[in-house]
Amino acid sequence: MAVPKRKTTPSKRNMRRSHDGLLSANSHECPNCGELKLAHHICLACGYYNKKEVVTKSNLESEEESNSDD
Repeated sequence: MAVPKRKTTPSKRNMRRSHDGLLSANSHECPNCGELKLAHHICLACGYYNKKEVVTKSNLESEEESNSDD
């Protein structure tokens, strides 16, 4: 069985973990209402995607209420 001969130094350990950090969310401004939204997602404020209305405002509100009940 392979066993390390020496303890891994904090420097080497941290260099190995350098890519494990969290990335920031990719948010863009909605061209319709100006709210920040995730890229390639429907705007939660107005229901538009790619300058077209995909979901009506009343549908968005009812979906948010049903999700908050869980």
